[in-house]
Amino acid sequence: MSPARPPLSGAPAAPVIPEGRSRSRRWAGARPTRRSALLFALLAALTIALPIGGVAAVLIACGLAGCIFVDFVVAARVGPRAERSAVPTLALRVAVPYALEAESNAGHLARLRQPVPPELGVDPDEVATAELRGSLTGRHRGKHRLPPAVVRVAGPLGLASCDHEVAGSQPVTVMPDLPKARRMAEARRRGRSSEEGRARARLGLGTEFESVRDYTPDDDIRHVNWVASSRTGRVMSNQFRVDENREVLCVVDTGRLMASPVGSLTRLDVALDAVAVLAVAAEDGGDRVGGIAFDSHVSRQLAPRRRGADPLVRAFFDLEPKEVESDYERAFVAVGRHRRALVVLFTDLVDAAASRSLLDACPMLTRRHAVLVASCRDPDLTAAVRDEPHGVTDVVRAAVATELLRAHAQVVARLRSMSVEVVSAPAPQLGAACARAYLRLKWQARL
Repeated sequence: MSPARPPLSGAPAAPVIPEGRSRSRRWAGARPTRRSALLFALLAALTIALPIGGVAAVLIACGLAGCIFVDFVVAARVGPRAERSAVPTLALRVAVPYALEAESNAGHLARLRQPVPPELGVDPDEVATAELRGSLTGRHRGKHRLPPAVVRVAGPLGLASCDHEVAGSQPVTVMPDLPKARRMAEARRRGRSSEEGRARARLGLGTEFESVRDYTPDDDIRHVNWVASSRTGRVMSNQFRVDENREVLCVVDTGRLMASPVGSLTRLDVALDAVAVLAVAAEDGGDRVGGIAFDSHVSRQLAPRRRGADPLVRAFFDLEPKEVESDYERAFVAVGRHRRALVVLFTDLVDAAASRSLLDACPMLTRRHAVLVASCRDPDLTAAVRDEPHGVTDVVRAAVATELLRAHAQVVARLRSMSVEVVSAPAPQLGAACARAYLRLKWQARL
């Protein structure tokens, strides 16, 4: 029986839970304190300033060294305990409360530190008390381990200290921000709710009859209900529900172009966040959601299914870009095995040369599927064109950025000439832009 999956949550951490005793080696991290250094410095100064014999100075130094050794032994033998808050599954770049408390029956707890790998962040990560309270943040998607905490215990004389590892290591999973995507879907539902607070049926150009209402200039003349119009004396129009039970297939490019940075994230990070938003929107719309990840070959596939947002995010959350060229044709052959669907391709549109394989392979999809290509805008290019130049370097940078944006616009124009919808938005808004495009296509019955 498979273990229960941890919930995706950005909620506060669970109550503090106890961990085991220290497993550090006895002499690991043993060191003298500043008090020891000050005492030796004072002894040296007194030896120079006062007529203290060399033998007396050596005896005093040996006695001080013995006291330090005793402190070493006491600090090393102390077995501190620690309690750490339960670490939930983290949403990318979302901070959750984190607590770490240490205690010891003997010795003085001088410092408490929580080491972290580069993929995680704890703020603050070190305190001069026995209690650390701060926040834990996932900086990179995937499965990581939070190392054991380190407690520095000083001896009773304060002359030596020893570091102890406590609380053990703990696995941490960092995923795209699915809770945020669900909050966005909830906001959309509230936006179209009726006065009684109940969500209305999704309306549009589907085939299932919904109601008869007054004609508006935007209505298709074919939807005019002539019988109802003759009875009421005014033009009436039929309204239909948008067809449901459609399929949305998220195709994620994990080739080398998706490794380029967008701020502190990569394009693949941005794409997977947008996949979460789009998958929740499609799930909320009553459609089945699936996905394909590819680079030079198809690495992962998830067949479209109902309530597919959570399985899709869990299947794709640890994807990493690879330094290979993306094979769009191979990926589109895999897509072609599915029934008609809205195929949303998350990739990077650079120029005609870099996108040639994509442009050549697109007709394989457009013959059967509705296709949408999503790409985030490069803020550095936009800033280089928009900002006022202050030197020759800025002028050259602006010229290069203008040429790249022009090449990007040409690729977008060619895709649209093939009846491909293109969504290009800043990284924080890409998911919302994809959800709006999906809802618009569904409204127009193009799925």
